[in-house]
Amino acid sequence: MNATAVVRTTPAVQLPLLRSQATGNRCAAAAFAENFAIECRNLSYSVKTRQGRILPILNDCSLSIPAGQFWMLLGPNGCGKSTFLKILGGLLNPTGGYLHVKKPRSFVFQNPDHQVVMPTVEADVAFGLGKFNITNDEITSRVAKALDAVGMYEYLQRPVQTLSGGQKQRVAIAGALAEACKVLLLDELTSFLDENDQVGVIRAVKSCLASSKGTTALWVTHRLEELEYADGAIYMEDGRVVLQADASTILNFVEAQQSSYIEQINS
Repeated sequence: MNATAVVRTTPAVQLPLLRSQATGNRCAAAAFAENFAIECRNLSYSVKTRQGRILPILNDCSLSIPAGQFWMLLGPNGCGKSTFLKILGGLLNPTGGYLHVKKPRSFVFQNPDHQVVMPTVEADVAFGLGKFNITNDEITSRVAKALDAVGMYEYLQRPVQTLSGGQKQRVAIAGALAEACKVLLLDELTSFLDENDQVGVIRAVKSCLASSKGTTALWVTHRLEELEYADGAIYMEDGRVVLQADASTILNFVEAQQSSYIEQINS
């Protein structure tokens, strides 16, 4: 899937633009693309059941994430968070709407054992660089910088099987950084980690963004306590984006939702 894709469910009719209008629109679009790493409007995704029915998973989702920031995507289980992230990562194609994601983009999976596959830390981070036409010296430099960014440089020669879950996650993130990704998509990385590893992985992502030039991260989570590390957040329910705001606003909104739900149960 291309970084910029327009999917329409019905044909669009558009009046011709004057040359000055067309030029202005192109300039505005270029400026927007420069400022935002991820944008989608009215994005939808559906699947067909075995019975032939169309089952909507995402409905009319819209959001814009500024370049160079750390954002989080929250919502109850089954609301469509991971599906949304896979669409942003190009792993699934939307069935409707507009989508723009800066390239290159990298996807880090929930289970690091599905992604960290080489025998040593150095070899694993360097693994994805084979597709680039770069020298061995450049590969060595990229690996070192990426591991340093996630606090794992001292583990350069360490066998992967000796690492903790959180350390493996950081190696997976380093592999994405070594490829100079512009957008980093992270799917519930702390779900199976202990508290120390959870904090270590989040801080590693924050450190990466601080040391990189314009890299943007979108982190899927269900842990409200992780919001303190985010520049902004998006809350989803039932396949829809309900709210996009700063982290404290999202936190207050979710806590109010939870309190209301508890009151309904107890009443």
